[in-house]
Amino acid sequence: MGEHVKFLVGDLVYLRPPEQSDVDLFYNGLYRSEETRILTGSQKIFFKSEIHKYFDTKAGDDSSIFLLIVNKENDEVIGDIGINGIDRINRNGWIRIAINDEADFGKGYGTEAMQLLLDYAFGVVQLHRIELHVYTFNERAIKSYEKLGFKREGVLREVLFYNHEYHDAISMSILEQEYRALHGIVNGD
Repeated sequence: MGEHVKFLVGDLVYLRPPEQSDVDLFYNGLYRSEETRILTGSQKIFFKSEIHKYFDTKAGDDSSIFLLIVNKENDEVIGDIGINGIDRINRNGWIRIAINDEADFGKGYGTEAMQLLLDYAFGVVQLHRIELHVYTFNERAIKSYEKLGFKREGVLREVLFYNHEYHDAISMSILEQEYRALHGIVNGD
């Protein structure tokens, strides 16, 4: 396997664009863990042909950023992250992340991946506001998002129906100036 592009690089992980050769990794990651599926609200069954098409669609989509999260230590793909619904006029979008395996939870990989993408989104893409929704039972993610500077905006009541139960989600967002202040980034850095 050839060398992959390391698009955004941190201490623990790097983010890279997916390639068609990653379809199997992505497909297996979707179904690897029941815990990951409930945390992301993933209930649809995907075919590999749909994932091929998804990769192709994302490659030419100016309204989204889609990257794989790779463990720097062993070059293993451990998840994916993206910003969707990018509105370049109003300078906003919504972010999502998935870590595929419970063994990789709680190690800082997701927090670092989020910070790398937020740095890029507020710096290079010049977004002003980024939002997300997180299910109320995902306390680990809520703490991580708050540590990154996301603020709670409200509750989406009974938005997820999973395993015969309804679950609420918290709507959160972060503004460019809040992120810069929290992370000591001066305009132009």
